[in-house]
Amino acid sequence: MDRAFKALADDTRRRLLDLLRERGGQTLGELCRDIDMTRQSVTQHLAVLEAANLIGTVRRGREKLHYLNPVPLHEIQERWIDKFERPRLSALGAVKRRAEEAMTGKPTFVYVTYIESTPEKVWDALTDADLTATYWGHSNVSDWRPGSRWEHVRTDGSGIADVVGTVVTRDRPHRLVTTWAAPDEEDRPDRHSRVTFEIQPHGDIVRLTVTHEDLADEGARAEVATGWPAVLSNLKSLLETGSPLPQEPWQVPGR
Repeated sequence: MDRAFKALADDTRRRLLDLLRERGGQTLGELCRDIDMTRQSVTQHLAVLEAANLIGTVRRGREKLHYLNPVPLHEIQERWIDKFERPRLSALGAVKRRAEEAMTGKPTFVYVTYIESTPEKVWDALTDADLTATYWGHSNVSDWRPGSRWEHVRTDGSGIADVVGTVVTRDRPHRLVTTWAAPDEEDRPDRHSRVTFEIQPHGDIVRLTVTHEDLADEGARAEVATGWPAVLSNLKSLLETGSPLPQEPWQVPGR
């Protein structure tokens, strides 16, 4: 949290966060167009924001895309704001998000977490049917070859898949891209969203970045903004302790 406050103390860095709030997934070149300084200076500011976990980055080809990461800001909000002003600020936040959606098109959600593990173990935790069943409540079933179908299958023995999609990119153990759709909308590509898992090692830890884009609307974004942190917290617990959390985190009631 100290790094977050230091990063937020600079006007240029706040401006960069505003630009990413307005439109996520911008490249360095796009951000430089709105900041009156050299590319090197902007790069240094972005590095400070990334070190503070205030932004996440995703590689797409030769481009590096930047996204606002809401986790540190949410932690600040929970500690100093939620107890006192949550109802009024929630209403204002809903208005702001609707305005942002109108400006930027389909919403995107980005989540970054750090796990004491290896890239291979994180990859397996995302793709192995038995492991996903342990911490997700569903089994991710596929051969994980580009172009193959994948299914998010319930673990109650019914065989029902609540999510289906296609494997777009497979670069084990670094990057996995899949489409997501409801089974009854599988033949409607315009209704599909897209999830990218970026696995970056650093010593004995791994940074896992999940980018869920092309969401249908702000309601869908609100759902994944609740679901992904719960699922990934369970994954982190499994890899670091050998067991998922003692209670299913997605069952925790909202305030």
